[in-house]
Amino acid sequence: MNQKRINIVQPSTKEFIKEARQIPGYRLFDFLHGYVYARWPYLYISLGKEEHRLSPALAKISNTINRLLLPLLNPNGSGNNSRQTFAETYHGKVVPLEAAKQLVSVQEDVRIENLEQIIPYGQARDIVLKNPDHIVALECPCRAAKAGACQPTDVCLIVGEPFASFVKEHHPSRSRWIDSEGAVEILRAEEERGHVHHAFFKDAMFGRFYAICNCCACCCGAMGANRRGTPMLASSGYVSMVDEDLCIGCGDCNDYCQFFALSVNNGYATIDQSICMGCGVCVTHCPLDALTLIHDPTKGEPLEIMKLLSSAANN
Repeated sequence: MNQKRINIVQPSTKEFIKEARQIPGYRLFDFLHGYVYARWPYLYISLGKEEHRLSPALAKISNTINRLLLPLLNPNGSGNNSRQTFAETYHGKVVPLEAAKQLVSVQEDVRIENLEQIIPYGQARDIVLKNPDHIVALECPCRAAKAGACQPTDVCLIVGEPFASFVKEHHPSRSRWIDSEGAVEILRAEEERGHVHHAFFKDAMFGRFYAICNCCACCCGAMGANRRGTPMLASSGYVSMVDEDLCIGCGDCNDYCQFFALSVNNGYATIDQSICMGCGVCVTHCPLDALTLIHDPTKGEPLEIMKLLSSAANN
């Protein structure tokens, strides 16, 4: 009699392991961290946002690990390369809508490494896209962890392999395959809602780009952590500027600013450029086109993958 074969390790997990083995310096600790994060993201994020009943107890355990274990794993670490806390190895790069659309429209495999000027983190700053047309829309773990969260929830985009297949296989009821056009439509809809696009990188996810988060200040764990002083987000490289000849001080931009950098003073919109992250949401919601994004070199270089690919081809 034929017996049904039981796969203890799912195919996507095998691909995840296979990919991990090809990463120089990728340790067992990194693999376990990455596996737990991708396998149980809802628990992981709810604990990180302190919206789970076990958060206080696990926070104490995490702090103990950070203080005692991580220095032993990386005794010579210093500066940007030191592993101080789990949170500080999880990063997002703010990207305006057009740059986000580029990331889900790539039609070829990509390898662009060590993007220090663009991704200012020691552990996660590579773009390595395998099968970039493999895209999964995932129920947002941040919104899932919050009562009364913003809708809709299936707005997190997982891009490329082995990440997309891993997420779809392990979270079939909370994810769906979409094509590039579907991903662009989600980005546009979230932009219309006033939500911010973040290209996410993580050291345990092979130190490279793997997802685009589309979220808001009230729900997003990364934005909340950033406000509290944990540098989980990098600026887009742009800042918003006001044309006072066009601005009438209506306040629409202020209503949409997710980083609380906008206010209306003396009849004009005013931008605190020290906290502006250059997301561009205010620009798209100004009815008079009085706002524009300009590149600010002090905030790093923009993540514009088509320009990066063109530059790599010319070198």
